[in-house]
Amino acid sequence: MTTTEDRLPLTAHYDVRRDAAGHRYLEPFVRGFDLTRIPLLNKGTAFTEEEREALGLDGLIAPQVDSLETLVDRLYRDYVRVQEPLDKHVFLRDLQDRNEVLFYALLAAHVEEMLPVVYTPTVGLAVQQFSRIYRVPRGLVLSTRDIDRAEGTLANVPLNDVRIIVATDSSAILGIGDQGFGGLGISIGKLSLYVVAGGVGPDKTLPVELDVGTNRQDLIDDPDYLGVHHRRLTGDEYLAFVDRFVEATRRRYPKAIIQWEDFSRDAAFTVLERYRKVVPSFNDDIQGTGAVVLAGLLNACRLKGERLRDQRIVVHGAGAGGIGVTDALRRGLMRDGLSDEEARARLFVLDQTGLLLRDRELDGYKRPYAHDSATLDFTYADRALGLLETVQGAGATILVGLSGVAGAFGEDVVRAVQANTRQPIVFPLSNPTAHCEALPEDVLRWTNGEALVATGSPFHPVELGGRTHPIGQGNNAFIFPGLGFGAILAGAREITDEMVLEAAYALADYTGREHPERLYPPVADLPGASVEVAARVIRQALRDGVAQEPGLGELDDPALTERVRAKFWRPKYLPFRAPRADGARS
Repeated sequence: MTTTEDRLPLTAHYDVRRDAAGHRYLEPFVRGFDLTRIPLLNKGTAFTEEEREALGLDGLIAPQVDSLETLVDRLYRDYVRVQEPLDKHVFLRDLQDRNEVLFYALLAAHVEEMLPVVYTPTVGLAVQQFSRIYRVPRGLVLSTRDIDRAEGTLANVPLNDVRIIVATDSSAILGIGDQGFGGLGISIGKLSLYVVAGGVGPDKTLPVELDVGTNRQDLIDDPDYLGVHHRRLTGDEYLAFVDRFVEATRRRYPKAIIQWEDFSRDAAFTVLERYRKVVPSFNDDIQGTGAVVLAGLLNACRLKGERLRDQRIVVHGAGAGGIGVTDALRRGLMRDGLSDEEARARLFVLDQTGLLLRDRELDGYKRPYAHDSATLDFTYADRALGLLETVQGAGATILVGLSGVAGAFGEDVVRAVQANTRQPIVFPLSNPTAHCEALPEDVLRWTNGEALVATGSPFHPVELGGRTHPIGQGNNAFIFPGLGFGAILAGAREITDEMVLEAAYALADYTGREHPERLYPPVADLPGASVEVAARVIRQALRDGVAQEPGLGELDDPALTERVRAKFWRPKYLPFRAPRADGARS
């Protein structure tokens, strides 16, 4: 087994050691003022008297010595005085860039309140304003200016043991489209959740922006825009760019997993299939969204006392998310006993033109879910079938929205679903909030409180008819941190479709056991859900033969779960010990 003596230090600035009793401590390679400027090392006024003297910090820090808990309380009082969501986002990002452990301790203590600020919906606004709010470097930016020096560029990253990378080309951010360089904010936000909700140490994470240009002329013409000022690469040039990134990453970080994030529809499918067996990777928009929606629908069926196989499902939106959800639902229907053909017959997908039909000209990724108009058992009048006609003709009992079209689920559509089932399942999931297909209070009002509703962004509970209806948040954060963490702990050489599917069932089972009246757990329970997801993903990786970490197969399920809990990083300040002058272990 590798020891601290025969490996590179974890970072260019410090290493983690253990004393004779097995207690962990930090050995910094910098001291004094420089130490306080490294976010992973800075403890602010929590440096002890002994550490200040040993590390050349005397006189550089306010005299008071604080605990981490005291600093969290103090920072939270400052945070609540900030009014605007974007200003709150900037407050937290500034904290992350100067004192990383304190940032995660604050976020962990108030995750339900702060998740919408560091992630959706506020992160969408932060991405749009990224060039304006940019303060200090974080993560890696590979652009058309330096891609030919990719290996040297990755060598500049002061982290030696990165295990999870979130990489985006920013071509399709949330529902707001091409954001160029600003998409780096999405990668930063996602990795914050990997740490606080998924147990991955912050020194194991790397946000990456693949700046291949932007097709927005307003950004190209804006002198304050910080990305490269040209049109996006396409075709072979684009793939050659990503090839160089993947190859350089494999050499620098051979144990890293890549999460592909917010790629345009065509690129999302192409990149996933091109690299998923080259480097362990998955696409959160396709696979993460699919898994979290499947989990929520399984719980909705449980609450109704029905099975998934008994439903007829309309998915409005045929982008990466919509097709990813449809594919996950097909797999779920087959796991519930249907054939592939039977499963497809229960799934109806619409794009901006209407129902996917084989006699239409369709992009390749849509064709597997197109219906033959000659075999439809409802009227087809030589025109595109819209949402209302499809809901009525298909006898839909479930309606899932990933269209990015605000208000797409009008009263007529929702009532049409309820005409097919007393308790319609309605998931208007598009992000950010302004793009949501329907407001939860409207859906519940139109259905007299009978609908089972989940959204992509957070909404307050709805009071109706003397009842309180919690609104489930179908947030990918319930899937991707546990999926990634499990793949890391398994040493997976590939992230299989079965591992992603198992993540969905793990989340559904966890919700049914711990929160039986809900579609999804409360956001405050993200770490608990991630532990369950990670353990089940590891078990599936073992079944699939892709786990490479030795000894995992000998653990039973409780022991495997305990292994995940034991590896789960939690924010706390480790003690510092200055290196001995002779270089020996202190």
